[in-house]
Amino acid sequence: MRKLTLIAFVLFIGLASSQAQVRVSPGLRGGLNISTLTNIDDNSSKTDFYIGGLVNIKFNKFFSIQPEINYSRQGDEGRYFENGRYYSEKYELNYVTLGAVAKFNFGGGGFHLLAGPSLDLKVSDNYINTNPEDVDLSFVGGVGYTLPNGLTFEARLKQGLIDIYGYNGIDYDDYYYDQVILNQVLQFGISYTFKVK
Repeated sequence: MRKLTLIAFVLFIGLASSQAQVRVSPGLRGGLNISTLTNIDDNSSKTDFYIGGLVNIKFNKFFSIQPEINYSRQGDEGRYFENGRYYSEKYELNYVTLGAVAKFNFGGGGFHLLAGPSLDLKVSDNYINTNPEDVDLSFVGGVGYTLPNGLTFEARLKQGLIDIYGYNGIDYDDYYYDQVILNQVLQFGISYTFKVK
């Protein structure tokens, strides 16, 4: 019984000390989106923005988890032919994104790699003849550097995983995987985390 009590006490002390090292810092983030849609002929990227908030949960100097909520303006710039000439139009796909990235800090310093999932809920679009899917699931990966004052610079690639027109991976009349239309976004941004005592 004494051994069991001693083990429980040591585990409790270890858990309490590990919890004391966890630091939670809220913050803000925003930046530039360069977005496109895959497998569409004659389209080009569209430049827009994202903005949102975050909570950085730092477990130690090497690892943290960062839940995020953002408003992200995405889509692409398409071309169409009408009345003997080509026209360009910006197609809007605007999302509220709920994500969480794991951040791995090299040597406990400011440079980090990040990766994680994102659930994107469409809030608006400007499509006329079609109705893009209301939900997208994305994977985010990137690099960044955090200064001692909490200011972070990041570059991310966000790859959508769900066809925005609802293709489920089944071959209907020669419709193959290389024809799925996915969101793809390159993001350059900054964030700032507040020190909470």
